[in-house]
Amino acid sequence: MDDLPKGFRAGAAAASFKKPGRDDLGLIVSDRPCVLAGMFTQNVFKAAPVLVCQEILARYGTARAVLANSGQANACTGEQGLADCRATQAMAAEAIGLAPHEILPLSTGVVGAPLKMDLWRAAVPALAQSLGSRDAEGFTRAFMTTDAFPKFAARELALSGGTVRLTVMAKGAGMICPNMATMLCVALTDASVARAPWQAMFGRAVEKTFNRVSVDGDTSTNDTILGLANGASGVAARNTADLTLLEEALTAILGTVAHMLVMDGEGAKKVIHISVTGAADDADAARVARSVGHSQLVKTAIYGGDANWGRIVTAVGYSGARFDPAQVGLRLCGVERFCKGRPVNDDQEEKLAELLKARDVTVDISLGDGPGTYVLQASDLGHEYVTLNSDYRS
Repeated sequence: MDDLPKGFRAGAAAASFKKPGRDDLGLIVSDRPCVLAGMFTQNVFKAAPVLVCQEILARYGTARAVLANSGQANACTGEQGLADCRATQAMAAEAIGLAPHEILPLSTGVVGAPLKMDLWRAAVPALAQSLGSRDAEGFTRAFMTTDAFPKFAARELALSGGTVRLTVMAKGAGMICPNMATMLCVALTDASVARAPWQAMFGRAVEKTFNRVSVDGDTSTNDTILGLANGASGVAARNTADLTLLEEALTAILGTVAHMLVMDGEGAKKVIHISVTGAADDADAARVARSVGHSQLVKTAIYGGDANWGRIVTAVGYSGARFDPAQVGLRLCGVERFCKGRPVNDDQEEKLAELLKARDVTVDISLGDGPGTYVLQASDLGHEYVTLNSDYRS
């Protein structure tokens, strides 16, 4: 389809894993082997598809297809879960003429729920027949769960040898606090790039984007981000200039999609843009940003439009970062509220009440004059988050 890079085809099928009548099984196939990059959850309880993808990345470094389902996470399902995952690879491989190890599995849904193998067997033939009938949005919709909208983006990039395309598709709205990856994400390009620089740039791009977003502070068992480069454009990224351009474009498009995850946080109304400067080092700056971004009291205050800067300062204080409290400053929506450890501009409450009605809310924290910086995007926390997650399995 038009928004997929050259050489890729997508399909989807309705397998009735959770609700009948909607696509919940997706497949993307490349017409040639792809150089593979991947990053995965650091949760000790890794889902079966995560383990299989890690094995393929380490053993082969190439792949031809991505097979994604919603409805069952196939996490914490033991040896049977691994066997079921491999069986789905074998089913799809037979239907489309590939080897099982050329197919990367992705699953999302309820932790502990096994794959419904009878429904898989019934749906795979239709899935194979659908190849070429879906675009990036169609594939993304097939592995959505509580997502309010499909998250995807595509862009073209001019390299020295010609034009290449990047397309990124992701899902995620809850259980979002990535640690080396995100909920589920697939990045495709028709550029030709060697494995080592592809993996390296992927790691750097993910660190700057998906690893700097948070919805609820939970890191999933299934977090996976995959990058497939098939070279179908005939354009290679080999020299330093082209590799730099490709990494910049990859970082930008991953950033666009990562922002969509925060915008679509379950029940979220606002995105909190947290910037920390003046820390002793970047690690301390990250501790502060994450402490503020994960704070339920901060998130609920932003949701309610309450300019309660004290909650932000408190979260800074228990972050574990090293700093002198007498040097800390805070700006909320651009209005200075805390300077050198003391409150300022107490007469700005009315102005802040209006500014806090915006979809995007900025929180700028200065810890002193150190070199450490960090940025993080977090969602607010409202009533609908509780509603969605209190009956998630029903």
